[in-house]
Amino acid sequence: MNTRPVIETSKEQPALSVAFNDDSSRFAVGLDSGFCIFQASKCQLQTARVFNAGLGLVHMMGNANFLALVGGGRSPKFPQNKVIIWDDSKGKVAFEIAALTAVRGVQITKTRVVVVQQNSVRLYAFEKPPKPLAKYETADNLLGLCCLTDKYLVFPGRTAGHVQVVQLATDSVSILPAHSSALRALQLSADGNLLATASEKGTIIRIFATSSGAKLAERRRGSENATIFSLRFSPSGNMLACTSDKGNLHIFDVPKLRRPSSSIARPAPPIPPSGTSGLSTGTNPSADATNKWGILSNIPFGPFSDVYSFVSCPFETGSEPLLNNQNMRRLSDNAVLGTTRPVKGVIGWIDESSLIVVGAGQDARWEKFILRQGEDGRYALFREGWKGYLTE
Repeated sequence: MNTRPVIETSKEQPALSVAFNDDSSRFAVGLDSGFCIFQASKCQLQTARVFNAGLGLVHMMGNANFLALVGGGRSPKFPQNKVIIWDDSKGKVAFEIAALTAVRGVQITKTRVVVVQQNSVRLYAFEKPPKPLAKYETADNLLGLCCLTDKYLVFPGRTAGHVQVVQLATDSVSILPAHSSALRALQLSADGNLLATASEKGTIIRIFATSSGAKLAERRRGSENATIFSLRFSPSGNMLACTSDKGNLHIFDVPKLRRPSSSIARPAPPIPPSGTSGLSTGTNPSADATNKWGILSNIPFGPFSDVYSFVSCPFETGSEPLLNNQNMRRLSDNAVLGTTRPVKGVIGWIDESSLIVVGAGQDARWEKFILRQGEDGRYALFREGWKGYLTE
């Protein structure tokens, strides 16, 4: 499948960051020389911008031409305490937002920009000059955890393991005591109604209703501690995918909120033939998820039995060493973004039956997975293809 021409032949050019847009139709890659954007379903290069300097973070505004850029790598293009809003249709900077310390993360929509620092999250209006709207204090957040939709802004609380949920229409803030240890991953569903969280232990994933803060479910990734790489809801919100340093892609059922949009069912084409790469099959251990929780969905911390993923499949984590959270905490604000650890296992759902998993670093890999259901009700998850997107 690796037929696309070489973008960069030198192995000295790793991918510093990788991130999907809102609907996972494209993903952006930060490089030591600029950035590039790929069409996700076939891993086709769409855009490449050469700055002859590095970008540690690149985040797209949906399918628009605006991107949020933060300098990184061996020779950063921009100061690492600035977010640059780049208008790619004009090939120039639209405006910039300066911070006092290094930017750890950034989110962008048509109306708002969120700048994440180690101990704070700052919200701005998307306009020139950018108008400050709010500032929120957080616990240490070196990973830059934050999610932004048109309705909600979600980020770590002031206490490790807690989550702050801001309803943007009213500016009201809710605090969710999601975990007893520091957060490792946060993810909102496409409509913003569901929130998935994982801690640095990486054994339990919790799912909340963002409007009420009610805990809807717990899903067990495994019994051994792991570093969660990525969480991502399917487009309908009926499933949640997870990757970790254990090298497996898991898919979990998600209990349905009482809403019309939740009635979308999974596709049920035949199971692929045996011998397919990375094939894993299994039944659905929580097939009654629609009504399973009942009145318990309104109880924040009711009793939950262990529910594992209904299907899983290996993915490539690469051979590059990953720093754990303890090592991450030793980093100062002068740490170079994009050089502390290569991002791996970033998930994007193309539709209800296909997923993409991409990673940064020297082994910058794209993998496509297909979810199928057979006539016997058993599900199969298999890898349809892969390629190194920065090499032949």
